[in-house]
Amino acid sequence: MTRPVPWIPSVLYGAVLLGGLYYAAIGPGPGVRSAGFAGLLCALTVLDAREWPVASGAVFAPGAVFALRAVLLGAVAALDPSGLSRVLFVLLPFLAFFVWGRTVSVVLGAGCVAALAGVFTVRVPHWEVRAEYISDLLMFALGVVLAIAMAAVAVREQQARARLEGTLAQVAELSAARERNRLARDIHDSLGHHLTAIGIQLEKAEAFASLDAAGSAQAVAHARWSANRALDEVRASVRTLGPEAGSGPAGLGRALTDLVHHLDGGSGRITLEVSGTERRPLLVLYRAAQEGLTNACRHSGATQIRVDVAYEEQGAVLRVADNGGGFGTAEEGFGLAGLRERLRLAGGSVLRSSATGTVLTVRVPW
Repeated sequence: MTRPVPWIPSVLYGAVLLGGLYYAAIGPGPGVRSAGFAGLLCALTVLDAREWPVASGAVFAPGAVFALRAVLLGAVAALDPSGLSRVLFVLLPFLAFFVWGRTVSVVLGAGCVAALAGVFTVRVPHWEVRAEYISDLLMFALGVVLAIAMAAVAVREQQARARLEGTLAQVAELSAARERNRLARDIHDSLGHHLTAIGIQLEKAEAFASLDAAGSAQAVAHARWSANRALDEVRASVRTLGPEAGSGPAGLGRALTDLVHHLDGGSGRITLEVSGTERRPLLVLYRAAQEGLTNACRHSGATQIRVDVAYEEQGAVLRVADNGGGFGTAEEGFGLAGLRERLRLAGGSVLRSSATGTVLTVRVPW
């Protein structure tokens, strides 16, 4: 594991180096031991400054580097007459935490404290009754505890950062998926409807080309209107990337009237009834009307299609009913699934029933 706080060893090495050189300057004076002391600290700094690969020897590589560090620390302590370098041994449990985890770190920290007590026992007679050595041992033990705690905090912070990055990546992926779904709904609800209308009108124009030239020309004009309308909606969809639950054509009643007129082509098969006072245009109702009319014209075989819009106190209700053959056991298609998602985002509901013909009922709160 990469150490999240690689600067801590270097700071300790620098502090001990300055303290040791200062002690030599005011005491015995610089000499060979001081030069060796400084050189070993520089070697330790270089050792901890680089990342050692573990792929070539999954256990041996970090273990070998750690053993080399321990040997160098022992050599520094042997060449340091001031005794300041013993503080560097807190780095052993600190660095072990990042390689082998908490258990090894705690065991190694306890071993370092025990080793210092052993050194005092060998070198200082009756040290256990001398306050300065008891204080040194307690301060070293406290340093070990703080080093392990700092390593634990650093590891948890690193893990939390990794989890946060993973969460942010998931959020970005979900946002992209949501936007793809929105664009797919737009393509289906807008282009799909208008392509269906164009197909119906062109079929009508072809059928009546030799029988009713005026009716055929009117059907072509309606198909052209649907094509232009599809182009306008594509441009509007490209310009806005936000959800469309609360925005829509200016004047839903007028937009629905225009839609029915061009889709019906003057045949009288589709009728529209609007009641109540419109408070604000709702694009989701317009999309619902497109979905209901497209399915009725394409699949139901209906001869009569009725569209009712009622603006009530609590919200708006759209009802598209036809006298066709109903949907039977057919599975719900992408269009209705997309419409349900639109209604969910708008806080509304959609219900499709098939007793005689098909009835699509949509409710949207204000």
